[in-house]
Amino acid sequence: MGPYESDDSTTARRRKAARYVVPVAVVGVAAGTIGLVPALADSGSPDLPKITAEQLIQKIAESDVQRLSGTVKITTDLGLPDLGGLEGALGGAGAPGGEGDGSAADPSAKLTELATGTHTLRVAADGPDRQRLSVLEDAAEYSLIHNGKDVWGYDSASNEVFHGTADDAGQHTGESPATPKDFAEQALKAVDDTTSVTVDGTAQVAGRDAYKLLIEPRQSGSTVGAISIAVDAKTGLPLKFTLTPASGGAAVVDAGFTRISYARPDAATFDFTPPKGAKVTEESEAGRPVTPQEEKDLAKGLEETFGKGAAGSEGAKGAGGPEGMKVIGEGWTSVAVLGTGESIPGGDEVGGDLGGFLDSLGDRVKGDFGSGTVFKTRLINALITDDGTVYAGAVTKEALVKAAESER
Repeated sequence: MGPYESDDSTTARRRKAARYVVPVAVVGVAAGTIGLVPALADSGSPDLPKITAEQLIQKIAESDVQRLSGTVKITTDLGLPDLGGLEGALGGAGAPGGEGDGSAADPSAKLTELATGTHTLRVAADGPDRQRLSVLEDAAEYSLIHNGKDVWGYDSASNEVFHGTADDAGQHTGESPATPKDFAEQALKAVDDTTSVTVDGTAQVAGRDAYKLLIEPRQSGSTVGAISIAVDAKTGLPLKFTLTPASGGAAVVDAGFTRISYARPDAATFDFTPPKGAKVTEESEAGRPVTPQEEKDLAKGLEETFGKGAAGSEGAKGAGGPEGMKVIGEGWTSVAVLGTGESIPGGDEVGGDLGGFLDSLGDRVKGDFGSGTVFKTRLINALITDDGTVYAGAVTKEALVKAAESER
């Protein structure tokens, strides 16, 4: 669910997909990095008291909005390659059990769809135990409801229901980022001495006066151009988030409230009973092809790569990361290294003709490391060397090649 509550756990569908790194890792990392996103046109520049960037960041940190309802619009343009039937060719990576036995209402599958295209969401929250996020589709709707111990996912198009539970720490509700607050929290993790942070005027978003926080990498080699966060002048809640790529053009992702109210939502908003005839899948019934510890290690590595302190406390080459992963560089030009010369996870399943197909999606490169293929999006790029090492980050192709050469 994730609008106002984070969680380290994910469901089986994502665990299965996490096994594949050529080039599905590009899709997965890009989806996770939506945490840096978005933009809607400003409507006026209100006259507000002066504020420093440090004060504005503090205002965001101290924001304690517990109740709200509203509409969010997200448009994502990562420039991902068309993978066609690749998922099926990889043995059903998108399904919990790998054999198409997953639920169409599984939140880890539905919310990752926000990584492409334009979507309209309805969100509501009433404290840490009640949240609802609905993705509005053509003649259909997908809803994720957290109410106390229960987490429900409902896909009206298929009339399927996914049911899980949240533990006392609010586990299971932190799926993909969906609101400007989600995005802002992830982007602010990257703020360090390699970053320029300024206040860039004011704006009005969804009828609310807001300050604009501008975040820009100081380093060359990053694919991130700038991030703009519109912050509610009264509540400190991020209302809009815009990430533009260093290459120019439209924002990679636009996400912002088009309507918002801080009034308490009706209690019935968070009620859910499976419709008659609906297929109900319990989370405990889903397959678990990858262990929770493996998933935790992967999440930790990505956070260390793209969040604050990505290169570890010393900022040294190779610092940080779980077993099997390390980080080269620091700040916005950090590069995650996976595999380090070992076979690619799932490598037996991506050889032969399929391997050639994957190569056709990227650019072949050579260097002191040997040769490999670079898979590109407008934000996240990954170099897969022929010996099975993966280098990935929000950096240019040249930066990936340089990182690979520094290891040889």
